[in-house]
Amino acid sequence: MNFYIVIPAHNEEAFLVKTLDSLINQTLLPKQVIVVNDNSTDGTENLLKSYSENFSFINFINNLSSEAHLPGSKIIKAFYKGLNQLDDKYDIICKFDADLIFPENYLEKLAYHFGTRPKTGMVSGFCYIEENGKWILENLTRKDHIRGALKAYRKECFEQIGRLKPSMGWDTVDELLAKYHGWNVITDESLHVKHLKPTGQSYDKAAKYLQGEAMYKMRYGFLITLISAIKLAFKKGGFSLFNDYMNGYFRAKSNKSDYLVSEDEGKFIRRIRWEGILKKIS
Repeated sequence: MNFYIVIPAHNEEAFLVKTLDSLINQTLLPKQVIVVNDNSTDGTENLLKSYSENFSFINFINNLSSEAHLPGSKIIKAFYKGLNQLDDKYDIICKFDADLIFPENYLEKLAYHFGTRPKTGMVSGFCYIEENGKWILENLTRKDHIRGALKAYRKECFEQIGRLKPSMGWDTVDELLAKYHGWNVITDESLHVKHLKPTGQSYDKAAKYLQGEAMYKMRYGFLITLISAIKLAFKKGGFSLFNDYMNGYFRAKSNKSDYLVSEDEGKFIRRIRWEGILKKIS
């Protein structure tokens, strides 16, 4: 099973070496790894030159984009820069962050899930962060959701969902569209991935409204957005975030922002979301 991996990286010199080392030590090696050096000002490029010279399956390209670290569009545009350098001979395409340490059997276990379950469209492990010397499950993790940091797609699923959306919410809408098209999304609790830099740590302040905007673009509607905003703000520990999310939603609605999904897909997404909400309160 051919794994191709694209890793967008912006000033990740301190972490990237650990990510690449964990990939070159896999029991099942990837066929190709391409790192997109996205406007880094540290030693990322020199680090990548060293790895590409020593490992034939690792390559990199330099990409000049805005320095603003906005979630969604920036990272997915960088992902496409890397994807466009690859051929289409992959079975599984992965979008990984540059601050992860994978267990050595990670790709082997993913290959097992994809290989034994033909309708599996996406698979991942779980992100763990270090707190007080212990690695604990990252608080944003849900057992039924694959974090944006470690996405892996079966090629057919990746194509059917229209690939990845260059927008905040891309790492939620991809799963919802996979389910819409009849694919299964699998998470493996035995696969503990060390996440060296917690999600959102370096996001620009301009990003604060984008979560609510994404909820609008996914056609959640007001009530689901309200519930989701309360839940997410509680998880992140800040009531001000709730105001930001709702302001983002109403701004997008006022501006009539383009949706990420069709009307039929939106109906499916709302049904899935309501089922999940009702299941938790029943």
